[in-house]
Amino acid sequence: MDLRIFSYLPNPRIWKATIAARLCGIDIDVIGAPPKDLPRWLWDFEAHLMTEQERKDLASSARKSRLGFGGNVLYKSDGFLDANPFGTVPTAFNPDGSIGIFESNSIMRTVARLGSDTYSLYGHDAYSASRIDGFLDASLIFARDSQLYLLSLSAGDVQGEIHKAAKQALHTYLSGLDRALSPDCPFLAGDVLSLADICAVAELALFMRELNYKQVLSEASLDLINGPEINERFPLITEHFHNLCNHEAFAPDVLPYLENLSPR
Repeated sequence: MDLRIFSYLPNPRIWKATIAARLCGIDIDVIGAPPKDLPRWLWDFEAHLMTEQERKDLASSARKSRLGFGGNVLYKSDGFLDANPFGTVPTAFNPDGSIGIFESNSIMRTVARLGSDTYSLYGHDAYSASRIDGFLDASLIFARDSQLYLLSLSAGDVQGEIHKAAKQALHTYLSGLDRALSPDCPFLAGDVLSLADICAVAELALFMRELNYKQVLSEASLDLINGPEINERFPLITEHFHNLCNHEAFAPDVLPYLENLSPR
């Protein structure tokens, strides 16, 4: 094992690391469970489903959850919080658990650095690496509004302002990605596949969870943001996304996830 990741599952944001790992020949150990089950897990390098006795013995590790876990009590070890002072998932660890890495883009960068001799995903010099960083930073701006929107959908209380902000964020993000691919650039950051492409696929696939909440949107008199007009307005990134979904390094993660979404 070169890297261990603990997360709720499925989580498209950890694909950033698993896709990069397939390309770079890095061995990743992924541990986790659906979000509803994680309150019964110990969050730790040795994360696991706790017994009732363990829950009692580890009462000092009980922490009130914040965004995304509905106010549940979560059991986070001191070691976990030392590794990730923000206490979030996904969290990754080096092989002996002594170093924690947090935030999905940073975990992805770790994989790319570990496997750089096998497959260069992070540019060939400081300039190309920094250009890739620009795409990754832009994804964070989109991801904030995307997360707030998806959480509001899952809670069944989506509001017009959140919907409007998410739509604007998606269109801004897609506009930049579409422009980066024109007129003849085959990949987002140049002539070769990079972390920029991997990150974009993961973030856009995550946003497609919106398809599972058509009824929630209908009841709020709101439309799907990720509707058919996206394909027409942003054709280059739409085609690029679908091509990469079928790439051998992407397909094991992406295709089963997309197949389980509500049909268009």
